[in-house]
Amino acid sequence: MNFLLLALVWCLLFAVAWPIALVVLLLMPLLWLLSIPFRIVGVLLEAAIAFLRALLFLPARLLGHRG
Repeated sequence: MNFLLLALVWCLLFAVAWPIALVVLLLMPLLWLLSIPFRIVGVLLEAAIAFLRALLFLPARLLGHRG
């Protein structure tokens, strides 16, 4: 669904201003490559927060709390 919306917006941009649409089309792979480190950092932060949450709730789980 996200790709379909992106394609629709790009087609609309192509109809309105085709030079800008072609520049966007050429720069998208570069932007995707630049976003990879930020995605990796996001995954690592999410894993660290999940680990801390599990560590903090460990005593309650050992005592039998259902939540």
